[in-house]
Amino acid sequence: MLGTATFALSACGGGNDERLQTDLAAARVTSIGVNSYLWRASLETLSFMPLTQADSNGGVLVTDWYASPDNPNERVKVSVAILDQDLRADALRVAASRQVMQGGTWVDAPVQAATVQRLEDIILTKARDLRRSAVS
Repeated sequence: MLGTATFALSACGGGNDERLQTDLAAARVTSIGVNSYLWRASLETLSFMPLTQADSNGGVLVTDWYASPDNPNERVKVSVAILDQDLRADALRVAASRQVMQGGTWVDAPVQAATVQRLEDIILTKARDLRRSAVS
């Protein structure tokens, strides 16, 4: 940690290239195994759902089934995998499962690809916003 702080402080007086390198290094150096902005953004995005697994070293979040009060006959389960220490779109994988109630039994139903893509976009946007606010 001391080396990281020294590196960050030594770059404070330089130009834009040095600041960019410091910013990139700050996004990578975390006490967790994955990009901290993606991790925090994923947690915030899924905060309304109960979590069954949250592994910050492996970068895995898994929710329990969640049914919206507005539509109790449909439920979803989401898993997020953060694959890298860099804040990049390809460092994030979101998967979702959906079930609907039919005859008193939960039955698997398809999830629209746009739904998963929208979740990824929300997480990435939130992660970029967190990074911007931390760097400013």
